[in-house]
Amino acid sequence: MNINMNDSRLTDVSQLREFLKASQGMEVSMEDASIEDKYSFIDETVDRLHYHALKRKDKKIIINYLRKITGYKHTQLFRLIKRAGKGKLAKIAYHRANPHHIYTSRDIKLLEKTDEFHVRLSDMATKEILRREYELFNHQEFKTISGVSHSHIDNLRESPIYRNSWVNHTKARLVPIGITMPPENFGRPGSIRVDAVSQKDVYHINSVDEITQWEIVVCVPQISEACMIPAIETLINQYPFVIFNFHSDRGGENINYQIADLLQRLLIKQTKSRSNHCNDNALVETKNGSVIRKNMGWMHINQGLADRVNNYYKNFFNPYLNYHRPCGYPTVVTDDKGKKHKVYKTYQVPYEALKGITGASNFLKPGLTFEKLDIIAYQQSDNEFAAIMREEERKLFDLIMKTDHKAGLPRRF
Repeated sequence: MNINMNDSRLTDVSQLREFLKASQGMEVSMEDASIEDKYSFIDETVDRLHYHALKRKDKKIIINYLRKITGYKHTQLFRLIKRAGKGKLAKIAYHRANPHHIYTSRDIKLLEKTDEFHVRLSDMATKEILRREYELFNHQEFKTISGVSHSHIDNLRESPIYRNSWVNHTKARLVPIGITMPPENFGRPGSIRVDAVSQKDVYHINSVDEITQWEIVVCVPQISEACMIPAIETLINQYPFVIFNFHSDRGGENINYQIADLLQRLLIKQTKSRSNHCNDNALVETKNGSVIRKNMGWMHINQGLADRVNNYYKNFFNPYLNYHRPCGYPTVVTDDKGKKHKVYKTYQVPYEALKGITGASNFLKPGLTFEKLDIIAYQQSDNEFAAIMREEERKLFDLIMKTDHKAGLPRRF
């Protein structure tokens, strides 16, 4: 139902104020009217009530009145009232600034080729290249496209003529090192997971066997070929069983041609974690926190002490981890709903876990027997060896702090 509104009897601001009070809760609006009708209503109201000669508080009443009737917002009403004060308020017809400036398919292809050569720069940079092609290098085919606005470049890039056959992002480089797959253990020891832990100026290379949780840690002063190759060789040599799989994340310290060549010579398969599969290397990641950080902390270690740290690892820390520190081994349990859960009820040292594997002696390195390993494992009790290890740890940390003190470094933990 259309309602014709005649407000000619509202001739002053006081009447408008009473009208706004009385019409609270009433829906009186010209929102569905045409733009011409709204503009005519605003123009007639401004002239009839002498809007520009009123005080500010009276102008506010008129604005509220126009808002209620037209549905326009404050900002738009201010703009329209200002135009109404300069003359008759009417709809402004749109006129294209340059109706004959049309970019043909040939121009768009020039833009596309430019984007391909420069890997799709920003619109402003692309506009400058187009300008230089025409004005500086006198390439006449760029005459039309050189005048394009930077904002219209994005419009042309979305046109059907412009081929989106390439993607503007950093191109992934396929490195033929390692196989992207979860680590495989085949139910036997020898599949190790490796990760690097940074500690200020040195790096701890941590490795854990997936079946026995046998753990070997080495220390390097920096991630480089000169340091990593001997460190990986030392790490592999300290395992009592043959290593057949080397799994790591996709970090450059392990995924490089030098490490790949070393592993290939040792007949060790190299695998790397899959993207968005954080559990592929989760075992060694948990050991980084519960073993490395818990024992070595966060304090600064001078690069020159990497060999001393390695001696401590080889003679005390690694034997402690594998012969005297129990680990939890999961048992997979299926509940009533068929969902599988890991329950940790079995705790034993990695050496006992190795001996408990069927045919474990077949996995040992040539010349190594469990009789020889028993001498290492049972020469001291767990507490006795832990006490020896902690004493050596204290000496090492004292040396680290004295070295930092001589170098003028504060004690940082």
